[in-house]
Amino acid sequence: MRVAPLCLFPSSTLAGVFAALLVAGCQPAADGPTLQDAPPASYDGIETRLLDDDLVNFRAQMTGVATRADLDAYARCAAAQYTLIRGYSFARHVRTSITEEGGVWAADAVYTISPDLPRGLQTLEAEIVAADCAEQGIPTV
Repeated sequence: MRVAPLCLFPSSTLAGVFAALLVAGCQPAADGPTLQDAPPASYDGIETRLLDDDLVNFRAQMTGVATRADLDAYARCAAAQYTLIRGYSFARHVRTSITEEGGVWAADAVYTISPDLPRGLQTLEAEIVAADCAEQGIPTV
């Protein structure tokens, strides 16, 4: 199929096509599911396992997840609160694996906890993160 370059269309035609595309992009999807139709997120619990003195595994489960970030935030909130419970101030994210089966989402996250700011890029100050989680209504351990 041969396509004519845009420069061959009259400017009035191109402007009309562009305007139609803009308007079409603003229209709501017809009969499609929306985020409002989705069930609210349900925080279904967190299992915490101490792997070593400063290494902790969090297994979090949710239903009604809008994005993977929702589940990641749930695990991060658990890590922040657990860090405070243990009397530490900081945590560093090691890894998170997220799976979904039949609408049930599960995160398997590992964090190190420490009294001092650890080296690494994915660190969190437990007190600040736990307060933010409370503001957002995300439960912790």
